[in-house]
Amino acid sequence: MSVEVVTRPDFTRADAGIVKASTWDAGSPERQRRAVEAIREAWGSREWPRPGPLSYTVHAGEDGRTLLHYSQWADEESHRAFVRAGRDGRDADIDAAVPGIERLAPRTYELYRSTAGGPDAREPGCVVIVDVEFDGADKARQRDWVDGVFEALGTDPAPAPGGISAHFHVSTDGTRVLNYAEWVSAQAHIDALAAAGDGIGSRTPQWEGVQAYPGVTGGGVHRYTPALSLRPAVGAR
Repeated sequence: MSVEVVTRPDFTRADAGIVKASTWDAGSPERQRRAVEAIREAWGSREWPRPGPLSYTVHAGEDGRTLLHYSQWADEESHRAFVRAGRDGRDADIDAAVPGIERLAPRTYELYRSTAGGPDAREPGCVVIVDVEFDGADKARQRDWVDGVFEALGTDPAPAPGGISAHFHVSTDGTRVLNYAEWVSAQAHIDALAAAGDGIGSRTPQWEGVQAYPGVTGGGVHRYTPALSLRPAVGAR
């Protein structure tokens, strides 16, 4: 078999030029669970696709409905070629098992900066996706906002316990930032949000600057339970 099950994506791999992130709505906890199993079967029963992703990860939303899809790709052309090939029948098999899944079109990102989370990091019990939207396309602004977060993290006198890593991605259209954050548990993230600061972080000028950054118009925070992470087996790459 050419598919390897892993704990998490390898965020350090140099050949991942872009990331695709999207959400599926399965509609109920039972359909959410069945969708994960259908994905596992559709990918595990086939050879790894060529062209195809470098890794493919799915997480189950704590809302009991949604699934986060996170995939690493060499470049945009490799993704387009996979789509042109009809996704190798995988989506058809998933839809046959769980009809009526609502799919939101994927957004395209590039990984910009990360904290910790190397191959020896603790296994996450929760993945938190922080989505930040700006009022227009500005790639310099995306990176400046992320740099501000890193300054706030580096100067925080009492960082929240329970965080494992944070991987900040900037959308290729210049309008969004996505933070893929790993936590030891959902409760650790809940406790961090309930601490003294406004959100994650202490009440410092640096965090206040992040929270009041001009041009931020929206976003959201969503927690997921790790469900499935796949990559081509070593001999199949």
